[in-house]
Amino acid sequence: MPRPDHPRVICVANQKGGVGKTTTTVNLAVALALHGNRVLVVDLDPQGNASTGLNVPHHAGVPDVYDCLIDNVPLAEVAQPVEGIPNLYCVPATIDLAGAEIELVSVVARESRLARAIAGHPEKFDYVFIDCPPSLGLLTVNALCAAQEVLIPIQCEYYALEGLNQLINNINLVRQHLNPTLDVSTILLTMYDRRTRLADAVEQDVRNHFGTKVLNAVIPRNVRVSEAPSYGQSVMTYDPGSRGATSYFEAALEIAMRGVNTGGTA
Repeated sequence: MPRPDHPRVICVANQKGGVGKTTTTVNLAVALALHGNRVLVVDLDPQGNASTGLNVPHHAGVPDVYDCLIDNVPLAEVAQPVEGIPNLYCVPATIDLAGAEIELVSVVARESRLARAIAGHPEKFDYVFIDCPPSLGLLTVNALCAAQEVLIPIQCEYYALEGLNQLINNINLVRQHLNPTLDVSTILLTMYDRRTRLADAVEQDVRNHFGTKVLNAVIPRNVRVSEAPSYGQSVMTYDPGSRGATSYFEAALEIAMRGVNTGGTA
C-alpha cells in the first residue's frame, strides 16, 4: 500500500457503543502495517479492547496512555511493539484511564495533552489511529484535538444515524475552537447484513448524506471478525481469507489511496 507523504493522525469516533470502533481501528492498523506502513495505535478507551485485540499487556501497573495524559510521560516510553507484526506499535489503556476524565478537568491545556504527546514522539509514523471511548467526554475531545481526520464507523442498523448529529456538532465545535484543521474524512459502514432491506436502506441514507466520504468497502457481519479478539488477534491474521478480513483490507487500501490522491484527507 502507498505510504502518505506526511503522518496521518486518524481519530476513530462514534459515541454509540458496539458500532465497531475498536474492531475497525485494530484491523485497519494491522492491514496497513502488514503492507509496509509504520502504524501506531493509541488506545484511549478505559476498557482497553484495542490493547486486547493486539495482544498488548494492559493490566494494572503497565505504563499506559494515562501516564502520558496526566504525568507527561513520553509516548515512546509506553508504546509497545505488537508481536508478530513489524511496524505496528500500540499505546495501551489500563483501568487507570477511567479516572483520567475527572483528573483532566483541572489540568492546564487539558484538551491538547494527547496532541502534545503525539507531536513529541521522536519516531514518525505513517498512520496514528486513536481508538476513542463511546462517549463525548474529555478523552474523545483530546483525540479530536490530536487528529487531522475523523473516521466514523456506522453500524447498518435502525438507530445508526441517531446521535450522529451530536457527534458532528461536537466535531464542529472542536474545529471552531481548538483544532481548525480537523476533517471528517471517512465514513465506514460496519455490520452489514446483505439479507436485510434495513441494511440497504441505512447504506443509501448514509451515502446520500455523506457522499464521497463513505468508503466503497463495506464491512459485513462476519463471525471471524467477532472471534479474532478472543485469540488476541486481528481478523487479518486470524483468518486472512474470511470476508471480514478481505473487507477490512479493501477499506485500508481505499484509505491509503485517498491519502495519496488528496494529500492526506478525503
